[in-house]
Amino acid sequence: MEAATTLEVASGSKLQVEKASPADTEQPEASLKQWVGSPTPQLLPTVEVHPKIWLPRALRQTYIRKVGDTVNLLIPFQGKPKPRATWTHNGCALDTRRVSVRNGEQDSILFIREAQRADSGHYQLCVQLGGLEATATIDILVIERPGPPQSIKLVDVWGSNATLEWTPPQDTGNTTLLGYTVQKADTKSGLWFTVLEQYHRNSCIVSDLIVGNSYAFRVFAENQCGLSETAPVTADLAHIQKAATVYKTKGFAQRDFSEAPRFTQPLADCTTITGYDAQLFCCVRASPRPKIIWLKNKMDIQGNPKYRALSHLGICSLEIRKPGPFDGGIYTCKAVNALGEASVDCRVDVKTPN
Repeated sequence: MEAATTLEVASGSKLQVEKASPADTEQPEASLKQWVGSPTPQLLPTVEVHPKIWLPRALRQTYIRKVGDTVNLLIPFQGKPKPRATWTHNGCALDTRRVSVRNGEQDSILFIREAQRADSGHYQLCVQLGGLEATATIDILVIERPGPPQSIKLVDVWGSNATLEWTPPQDTGNTTLLGYTVQKADTKSGLWFTVLEQYHRNSCIVSDLIVGNSYAFRVFAENQCGLSETAPVTADLAHIQKAATVYKTKGFAQRDFSEAPRFTQPLADCTTITGYDAQLFCCVRASPRPKIIWLKNKMDIQGNPKYRALSHLGICSLEIRKPGPFDGGIYTCKAVNALGEASVDCRVDVKTPN
């Protein structure tokens, strides 16, 4: 029993002993001697998580913002116990009047309410834990619209073309230029039209100008933020002169279209019934316009109310109103002008119904 009690105290656990035989008593004594001879157990120290920064993919390249935009960067990290996170700008401490930092258990936030060009540079986050540390660098570029080109000059004008030259702007807006935008305006309308966009050279030729107009030109610089707010305008106007043209007229032989009357469609014989109107038609061609005369049995019937004669565009017609038995006979259409005359005849028969 004493051996069991000693073993309980040494092991710090509760044992239930029913009976102790001499053999059982010897075994605990041997175990106790072995336990007393072993080294004292020690508690393991707390496992530390090494500091590490998880830099978002979007921040692994240059982070570009425009002047006046908000910069809000959240950078996650790990470390246990809580590591110490610090920020630097180009190797110096941050300007707390413009930049604010909030450090949490697992992340750090860098906040700039209105970014300025001076905020561009290398921002480094350092996470320290004991003698270990992890760092991450973020490149921030704050850009704005470029300044205008310094000057523009009209070099030459020939035909319907004009040559321009200009000098680059002094301020590119803290980034590279995408090119230049060239515009033209004629003095009549005063409206500006774009000729070239994102043009990379400092000189160009503007073509297809309208003859007789005068043009002014201007150039804008362009970057990722857009075009420059102003643009220089050429001091001289490009006058597109009209070329002297001499027209040589060729002699024109006046054609004589005069011709004597000629019937292209003769009169056709006609049979009608008493009391029913009859009409005669023919076509004549002549220049100058001929005089049309209608005859019945070689006697002039002009002015007779029984007949109605019409002539239009060379088509001649004669209407016989309610013909009687005595209206039958030979009808003649005669055309007369200064160059001659022509005539056509037809027979008209008037039958009495049975």
